Amino acid sequence: MKRFATRTTLAAVFLLAGCASDSAIMGSGATVTASDTARMTHSGFLSDYARLKPAPGAEGAECWRDPKFDAKNYDKVLISRIVVSLVPPKEPGEQQTIDPSDLKTLTDYFHDSLLKALSPQMQVVDQAGPGVLVMRIALTDLVPTKVTDSLAGTLIPYGFVVEAGSGAATGRPAGSTPYMGETGMEMQFRDGGSGVVVGECRDTEIGRKYAADVDGSTVGAAQTWASGYLNSFQAWSYAKNAFDKWSLLVAKRLGELRGVKQ
Repeated sequence: MKRFATRTTLAAVFLLAGCASDSAIMGSGATVTASDTARMTHSGFLSDYARLKPAPGAEGAECWRDPKFDAKNYDKVLISRIVVSLVPPKEPGEQQTIDPSDLKTLTDYFHDSLLKALSPQMQVVDQAGPGVLVMRIALTDLVPTKVTDSLAGTLIPYGFVVEAGSGAATGRPAGSTPYMGETGMEMQFRDGGSGVVVGECRDTEIGRKYAADVDGSTVGAAQTWASGYLNSFQAWSYAKNAFDKWSLLVAKRLGELRGVKQ
């Protein structure tokens, strides 16, 4: 009976994997990561961490915005080159080095994700100046998913029952496991004319192998579960999910502040 259960699980994985490239089936993947306030970074990239507070509608991110900031004064955005400023590992044995080619792939992906999300409402430019909102971004935490551990958990009959509850048991987001990837970023917004800091944010997202969309439709819940499960077998998929999530949140919030219909 246990062998049958294992084969059934693997068959489901391979069946879903065949559909993974179809975004209509898999969904955006934005819900397969969750913010972890206990793992927020303090890299020194931002000007004042003490004023950061949980932001309404930011799904766990902490932000600050200058009370005098008026988003309607900006119709262009400059996405500065994304830098990497990794903080020391929080636990013994965590990875401290990352292949440079992986870093380039990840920073390029994040830049392209922001470009795709922002360009429908704002002109993306490569020079600062009046009317330009400058975005500065640092990746401050990058831990890949331990794929071998994820596969091992899948091969254990009924292992998902233990894994699904391990996130809450270890202080991580529900649906996560100790070997899931995590991604942290710190983001700063400056006035392109004066260089004055007008806003700052930070967030750390944790991958969720067993992600549930309890507020969505049955189809949406299935998409979320499938996306989370399949991404647990790729080292950097959760990082890309986090980048897409942040890009959509930034575009949505800027659109709301500028009075632009999304």
